Amino acid sequence: MATGSYEKCKQYIETHSPLSETFPHRTHHYPCITISRETGSGVKLVCEELIKILEPVSEQNDVRWTFFDRGLIEKVLEDHNLPKQVSKYMEEEKYKYISGDVDVLLGIHPSQWTLLHKMTESILQLARMGKVIIVGRGANIITAKLKNAFHVRLVAPMHNRVKHIMEIENIGEKEAEAFVKQKDKGRREYIKSSFSKNIEDLDMYHMVVNTGLMSYKESAEIIAAAVMERFSDLFRVELK
Repeated sequence: MATGSYEKCKQYIETHSPLSETFPHRTHHYPCITISRETGSGVKLVCEELIKILEPVSEQNDVRWTFFDRGLIEKVLEDHNLPKQVSKYMEEEKYKYISGDVDVLLGIHPSQWTLLHKMTESILQLARMGKVIIVGRGANIITAKLKNAFHVRLVAPMHNRVKHIMEIENIGEKEAEAFVKQKDKGRREYIKSSFSKNIEDLDMYHMVVNTGLMSYKESAEIIAAAVMERFSDLFRVELK
């Protein structure tokens, strides 16, 4: 699955290059959707459903809607020729400054600020291309000033999220709950340390969707409807 996601991300980048040369004076930008999420809220399933809805009503060309989650890390490494060993330092829940200074002195990996800068560059590049869903890593903050960006926060009750993690990770309830809490804590710290923001600040999002009260398909339909309404001139659909 990870390989498949990476190949789709790579194809997205490759197909954008000739299009940018073909349409150098394009006056519009396709939407970029950023999704911040609570662990276990089903972001991957929501993204898959969202693409199924948006792809048929978007302009048909070689560029297809794509979502970047963990594959984004590999995209950054590819963009900036960084050794793959540093990928573990770029994950949200493992983002630490204290040990980072020592590791830089020892030549183990680039500084965290360097990695953050390169990550920011890649996210902005993807967002400007459009037809992309970017999950996590402060993408909503990085793209806050882009007019083609739409920001979503996925949430769900703890018991729903624990159940989802139990299913996809094949682990017990206590382990799943600890997993959820650890991941959530890491993401809060990442946003706080990197951007001095509170990930739960609702002012940063166009909408908040509770996947505990709706199915993943229904959640995707609500997001898609809002995106198509906001960027109605870019979709081939008649809105009621």
